[in-house]
Amino acid sequence: MRRAADGWHAVLRIDAVDHRIWSKEPPVIGASYAAELPFDDDLEARVYAVRRLWRAMNGRAPGPAFHQLSKQRRERLSAAIRALDAHAAGGSYRIVAESLFGEKRIPDRAWKTHDLRNRTIRLVQGGLALVRGGYRKLLRPGRREE
Repeated sequence: MRRAADGWHAVLRIDAVDHRIWSKEPPVIGASYAAELPFDDDLEARVYAVRRLWRAMNGRAPGPAFHQLSKQRRERLSAAIRALDAHAAGGSYRIVAESLFGEKRIPDRAWKTHDLRNRTIRLVQGGLALVRGGYRKLLRPGRREE
């Protein structure tokens, strides 16, 4: 538990699951608490987190985290950051592609029209988008079309 300028922050671990809690006032042992949730863009995630905490506190399985990235998505994000780092260090797209995909996969000829060139460019652009604030989208689930 830590005190900060905006209140008290705590990590409550129940059965190897961390639940993050914030309170304006210092917590009191044995007191009853209520969850106050603002009706904002993050309401759905907040409700899900409160439900997971309630379930864990009552001895039930909390269930999966609200928004988990797939293995494929994590690998793509990692590749995008690596591609951006290599490109920012002065590497050409060809050199970036060789470091990401291996030198043997990069053709001597027809590089300008090769799929890996296009994929490398997209990865660098994706890394730039993350650096420019796109990483915040990782914290929210994809919007459903209604």
